[in-house]
Formats: sequence, structure tokens, C-alpha cells
Amino acid sequence: MLRNVPRAGLAIGSVAFALMFAAHAALAENETKEVWRLFVTDQEKAEITVVDPAQGSVVDRFSTKGYVTHLVPSDSGETLFAVQMDHDVVHVVASGISLGAHGDHSDIAAKDAQLLPVELTGARPVHAVMHGHEIVQFYDRDGEGRVFDEDAFLSGDATYTAVKGAAPHHGVIVPMGDYFLASEPNLEIEIKEGELPPRLGVKALDKNGQPVGEIATCTGLHGEAHSAGLVAFGCDEGVVIARSDGGEKPTFEMLAYGDDMPEGRVGHLAGGKAMQFFLGNYGADKLVIIDPSSKDPYRLVSLPVRLVDFVLDPVDVKMAYVFTEDGKLNVLNVLSGDIIRSLQITEPYSKVGHWRDPRPRLAMMGDTIAVTDPREGLIRRVDIRRFTELESISVGGLPFNIAAVGGSGLQH
Repeated sequence: MLRNVPRAGLAIGSVAFALMFAAHAALAENETKEVWRLFVTDQEKAEITVVDPAQGSVVDRFSTKGYVTHLVPSDSGETLFAVQMDHDVVHVVASGISLGAHGDHSDIAAKDAQLLPVELTGARPVHAVMHGHEIVQFYDRDGEGRVFDEDAFLSGDATYTAVKGAAPHHGVIVPMGDYFLASEPNLEIEIKEGELPPRLGVKALDKNGQPVGEIATCTGLHGEAHSAGLVAFGCDEGVVIARSDGGEKPTFEMLAYGDDMPEGRVGHLAGGKAMQFFLGNYGADKLVIIDPSSKDPYRLVSLPVRLVDFVLDPVDVKMAYVFTEDGKLNVLNVLSGDIIRSLQITEPYSKVGHWRDPRPRLAMMGDTIAVTDPREGLIRRVDIRRFTELESISVGGLPFNIAAVGGSGLQH
């Protein structure tokens, strides 16, 4: 627009230059920027590493009490829960990045990440569930979920509301409107001293922690995800779908695997954001795309080798990325169920051994995907549009769990 100002002498030219300078200054103050940070835990060391992918370097490290078994970012990305189940504690990291929606645009602000001065202690914390501003951390041997408000947490208030389960067990509690969905242990079988009872189902609780309705069968409940108002749980018999229409108490529907499905079960789930579907593992070498609205809800995807990790693309919502033990990153079209691309990223990582053995994990950040390579002490970045590997970032040690926080917006 300014380049069309007529050049009619020195005075006008000076005014034009002043206007141009002011416009550029305003643009600089309101520039759209994309900012990302990677948070990485180590398979052996008690620490969290903060990486700036734009710089390609480590910018900070935080010490934790023990090895971080689970690293879970909140829905806003402003906090991350670093769960140390063997040390009965959860540390919380403030990412330093905040995104605010303003109708036609988003604002983004970035400052240094920090380890918040709180320790959320309890007996064997495992599953942390993020749902809007609510964060629920379940403590298996306490048999309860503790509900934190993220905004209060960031302002220094770490008080919580406890939601008790029926008994200590390896469980989970998920917010759903004015209710909670809680795993239910099987208390009728004998267990060895020191062991926890298995899961037999899921039930709805009101905000006072009181049951509403019957227990829905879900033997061996493991894996949960949200998608467009639904919550799914993986079970031995199938996948249970929870609904709460119009704020009513939740109802449950079992999507049974059926006789046509091979032997296996779902134990890990991810939920679509812009489309209502779930993606889960099915046994060691298969994925399953789940459409809860279909009379045939399961579509199996057979992989050439066993699965290591997978993530959904939050932007190109029909795509998922799957890392397999042959060291390849695969692109899955969730509409067709086809693997459409594969790229060799690392040397093979066998699934033989303990689930905690060092193996790669994935995190999406805009048009790139980060892959931990613990054997080499690297984070590898892949351009998902051109599907080529970009630079590698050295972090040392055995990088394992990884979470990406960031996005794009105006910086004022």
C-alpha cells in the first residue's frame, strides 16, 4: 500500500518515509510468529531437557526426583506433568508459552520455561488426564484422582479436589461435563500381597464423587481418549464409548470386537480433534481406526512390523504418524486406512524386552515431527510435507518421552 504513495518532492517523500517507518514498526510489534519448545525426558537420568528447535539446541535442564515415566502436556500447553511413578511424586513444568484466542487471530507469548516449586506427592502416580482447564492425576495406591485447576495452579494455588475410586488400583478418572468417569477395580478376586486388583469396568460419578448409574463392563480397562464430546476406553471385550448428551449423566456403549477381528485388544488410544474418531493399537503389529457412529466401527491396519509409537496430526486431521520397530516413520491416512509413505529415520529398535527399554517417541509441532533417538542421544526432525529429515539436535543421554508445546500467533 505504501509503495503507491506518489513521490512528489522532498517534503512528501519525507512524510512517506515516516509513514513507512511507522508501519514497519507497527508490523514488527504485531508480527505473526511461530514458536515451539520441546520437552524431553531421559530413560535413566532424573531430568527434563528443554529444547528450542529453532536454535537447534538445549536451552535448559530441570532436575527431578526420579526417572520420569510419563510426560503429559495440558490442553493449553502452559503446563506439563512429569510423572515419576516409582518415586511417588509429580513435578510440574510451566512451558513459558501461552496462546490466547481473539476471534480472528491468536496471540502468542513466550518466556523461559520453569520448574514450578511444587511436588505433587502421592502413592504411585501414573495416569494424568488433561481436559480443558481441569487436570486429574490418579494415584494408584491411594485409589484416588486429584483434580487441579490449571489457572489456579499457575498462579501458585496447588489445592485440589479428591475424587475417590472404589479402592486402590491401576486406574484413571476422566472429567466429562458435570461428571467424572472412573475405572472400577475387581474386588471379588484374591490378589497377592502388594499387588493391585485388575480393572473390571467404568462408572460415572457426580461432582461429589457419588456413583450415578451402573458399572459398564470393561475388563482390563487401559487407554482413554477424548474426541468431539466422546470418551473412549480400551477393554478386553472391545472399546467402551461414553456420551453425555446435553449435559445429562453419561451413558456407555460397548463396541465389541466381534468374531471377524483377529486376536488382540486396544490398550492405547488417541482421539481426533476435528473429526470424531479414535485411533488405537490392536495387538503388537496392528492399528485400528474406530468410528463410533458406524455399524462396523473397526478398520484394521496391518503393519509390516511391530508398533512403537503413534500420533495424530492436529492440523491435517486425516493423517497419523506411526513409528515401527524397523526404524521407519510411516504416514497413515485414517480415512482410507492406508500407509501412504514410509521414511527410514533410525536404526531398528526391537520391541523385545521391557516396556521401559529406550525406544523412540513422537511429537508433532506444526509442519514438523520430532522423533527421539535414544541410542544416538538425538532428536530427529522430519518435514512432514516434503517428508524429508531435517537437522538432528543432540541432547545426550537416552532421550525418551517427548512433548511439543507451541504454535503461531501475533506477538505484541
